[in-house]
Amino acid sequence: YMVLPFAQGGEMFTHLRRMGKFDESLAKFYAAQVALALEYLHHCSLIYRDLKPENILIENSGYLRVTDFGFCKMVDGRTWTLCGTPEYLAPEVILSKGYGKSVDWWSFGVLVYEMNAGYPPF
Repeated sequence: YMVLPFAQGGEMFTHLRRMGKFDESLAKFYAAQVALALEYLHHCSLIYRDLKPENILIENSGYLRVTDFGFCKMVDGRTWTLCGTPEYLAPEVILSKGYGKSVDWWSFGVLVYEMNAGYPPF
C-alpha cells in the first residue's frame, strides 16, 4: 500500500471544471510538476498509465501530488495491457501494438491541452 498525506486542495479535475481552464502561468507550473513526476517514475522503470486530472491532487500550497497508482507497472521494454482512461490513451494502447513509457507523455500532452483549453482535445 502507498499512503499519501491529505491534500486539502482536492482534485485538479474539480478546479479545472470550476475555473473552466487554467491561466497560462498556472498551467505551466502544474505541467512542470507533472513532467518531473513522470520523469522520476520512468527513471524507476515505472509506467503510470492513468494520467488525468482526477488522479492529481492539489495541496493548499499549490503543489501537486500524483495519486492512484493502480495501473502503474514496472516495465523495462514493452507491455500490451489495455488499461487507463479512454480520453487519455495513446493510440498504441488502443490498437494493442505494445507500448512503453511514451504513453505517459501522450497522456501528459492531453492533460496540458485540457489545462489550457478547458476541455480535452478528443
